[in-house]
Amino acid sequence: MQVTLVLSLSLVCCLMTLSCNGDQGGDSKGTVVFRNAEGRTLTMDELQGITGAFRYEIVGEGNVPEQAHLLHQQARQAGQRGDHKKAISLLEQASKAAPKWPYPVYDTAYEYLLMQDFEGARMNYQKTLELSPRGFFTAITAVDTLTREEKGELPAGTYLAYLSLEWITDPFKKAEAVRRMIRQVPAFAPAWKELASLVEDETERLAIIEKGLAAHPDAETKGILQINKALVLNSKGDRDGAVRMLAELALDPNSTLGIEHSAKAALALLLRK
Repeated sequence: MQVTLVLSLSLVCCLMTLSCNGDQGGDSKGTVVFRNAEGRTLTMDELQGITGAFRYEIVGEGNVPEQAHLLHQQARQAGQRGDHKKAISLLEQASKAAPKWPYPVYDTAYEYLLMQDFEGARMNYQKTLELSPRGFFTAITAVDTLTREEKGELPAGTYLAYLSLEWITDPFKKAEAVRRMIRQVPAFAPAWKELASLVEDETERLAIIEKGLAAHPDAETKGILQINKALVLNSKGDRDGAVRMLAELALDPNSTLGIEHSAKAALALLLRK
């Protein structure tokens, strides 16, 4: 599976707009785009060829035995049939065959989540991040949300309900479900992130993004909100502010892998010649 970072529809739309309407300057390939307070620089050379898309599943793959791949595939098929216990058994075998590969562990967490074993899910998402500290698909958001559920800061089942939004294909019904989640759990930043991707008015979108940023988002959600904020600012004419925000994210050693690549992708399109 190939995934495109960032998962926000609004970012995708903004990137498409930038791709069509980017500045048409001269050859600035070797110039410094940004220098942060620590003296780290970002150049156009570093942004060449950046698209924001990469194959998450190769993280930690290394020399994964073919048997591990086979077990992983069989486990996913079992999960699709609803046989979650069989899927977990096969995924555990895959993990033993490839102990540094985060993918089977990540899918194990999802199977536990579907069984509503939220502690089992949390533990396996956490193990996923131990194998891939800078993020792996939605593991960062999962750990943060499930930990907050365990502490009683969020209702039990919040993360499962959030993932279930992906199954809603009708835009109107999805918007209704997101707004309902926000009414029920206003302190859940990922729901604000989803809502920001569903509104067309940029002023409204910016207000929603600010509410998400004020809701103590996890690192991945925060980065997505900040990237979308930068793109709205650029659309409103604050190009320098957008470049500064995106570059800070791209250079921040604490940014997740997904956010770093997404920020660079946005910059590459915003600054393309």
